[in-house]
Amino acid sequence: MTDAPRSIIRLSHNESPFGPSPRALRAIEENLVHLDRYVGDELDQLTAAIAAHERIAPEQIVLGEILDVLGLYLSAQGGPGGEFIYSEPGYTALVDAVAPAGGKIIAVPLNDRLDNDLPAIASAVNARTRAVYLVNPHNPSGTVSPAEEFIAFVRDLSNRALVIVDEAYLDYTLDPERRTVAGLVRDGHQVVVFRTFAKIHGLAGLAIGYVLASAKLARSLKQIGIGAFHGLNRLGLVAAQASLADREHITAVRTAVAAERESWHALFRANGVSFSAAQGNFIFFDAGRRHGDVTAALAARDIAIKQSYPALPTWLRISIGLPDDNVLARQVVADRLR
Repeated sequence: MTDAPRSIIRLSHNESPFGPSPRALRAIEENLVHLDRYVGDELDQLTAAIAAHERIAPEQIVLGEILDVLGLYLSAQGGPGGEFIYSEPGYTALVDAVAPAGGKIIAVPLNDRLDNDLPAIASAVNARTRAVYLVNPHNPSGTVSPAEEFIAFVRDLSNRALVIVDEAYLDYTLDPERRTVAGLVRDGHQVVVFRTFAKIHGLAGLAIGYVLASAKLARSLKQIGIGAFHGLNRLGLVAAQASLADREHITAVRTAVAAERESWHALFRANGVSFSAAQGNFIFFDAGRRHGDVTAALAARDIAIKQSYPALPTWLRISIGLPDDNVLARQVVADRLR
């Protein structure tokens, strides 16, 4: 008799183990009977809901998880040689996509607080810069730039280059409305904002997000099929719309994640471990030893975490899981810190 496969605790992809909104689950269930039909009004309905939520014109919204195709599109504009600036270590979906069209990646190291190094990023901008890509809160460090300083920086930098701000984790902060740069898009600055339903909304399996951009850029993207109905699915659209309206669920997940994150940080303080001021749904810390030593110990307890970052070889990122999973992971990490 073959043993059943062991269940892996996946703390590696910053998914939300707290699951989707109950409203989203009901919307999915109600639409299962319509899977024989192409997407219809659902696309316009979600666009309208996002427009109301973001206080922006519907024609400035492009639906989909499009960071990679956005990078490829921007790299192709103006021919090869365009430079794309990002923070290292960092999330690379957009910058990884620029190479086929001849784009060049310019990596700027995080500062000593593991924040986006805004002065260094500004210094890297030149006539060849096609776009600057910033993640706030940053991934993998989870740090958040001061709100007023960051918005002013993005506003000023957008006079010199297109600035793309990835706000995938912003809803995990206590004051996302104060920190978002969406207002700069509304005001006509050369800024693009990316949001996703894969994180706090718990819809990673449905691959749905959106971009806020100028009407001109949004129109250009749609003209080549990005955000079109054939690239989206009904379940993702209806679930996203339902989840967007369920602010109680978002608040509950934010609160639960903050409590679990603080338990990790308390462990690090008690053991004198360096860690970042993470505000996403993950923690980032210096284990003081080879990354593989800790990942192997976690793997032995069926816990998978993110692989190492060459720029910070002893630092580890661990996603926030369910409370019992976090307790087990902390026990393993505490043993390796001794």
